[in-house]
Amino acid sequence: MAERQEITVKGEQRTGRGKNDARRLRARGFVPLTIYGGGGESVSAAAPLRELAAILRTEAGHNSIFTLDIDGVGATEVMFLDRQIDPVRGRLVHADLRRLVRGQKIEVTVPLHLVGEPVGVTDGGGVLEQIAREIEIRCQPRNIPDAIDVDVSNLGVHDVLHASDIPADENIEILTAPETVIATVGIVREEPVETPATAEEGAAEPEVIAKGKKEEDEA
Repeated sequence: MAERQEITVKGEQRTGRGKNDARRLRARGFVPLTIYGGGGESVSAAAPLRELAAILRTEAGHNSIFTLDIDGVGATEVMFLDRQIDPVRGRLVHADLRRLVRGQKIEVTVPLHLVGEPVGVTDGGGVLEQIAREIEIRCQPRNIPDAIDVDVSNLGVHDVLHASDIPADENIEILTAPETVIATVGIVREEPVETPATAEEGAAEPEVIAKGKKEEDEA
């Protein structure tokens, strides 16, 4: 797992409520936030859209851990819990953040990346199909991987990879049901192609009627 970059976002405490207050914040380039969990009371805050959007664009995305330093409240480690996106502009308009406590495990969903080319594809003419693209895990916040890589190079034709086949990691507990299918190698069956019927041998040629020159009337 790559070393995480330390990110600090400066925020401000929100005292106003309602749509008008949220509209004013967005006009300033800020996003309304609510911070939950970690044994503390919920806090209403706001932070710059540009900085939050940059965090969401990183490889870790919504699983990114960053420090939110709220003026008058203090700094705390957080990560995204829920996000509201404007369906027209595609911009973040509100976010709920999870307050993290060092030493306390959390449950998150991370992407699954298939690694390698199955022997069922290279030697058996099969096709690899990824069924599940995410997996739910429990771990310490600092141990959250950007993604979990799963080696599929040993999969033959008709073989199935289950969640229980993912190698164990002492820092990560897999919560997804063991029987969940992650990937499989199948065979694509081609439908027979019907060829157009050919003309039978000896079939009569189309009758051609030649029109002769009209005889001239006898004088």
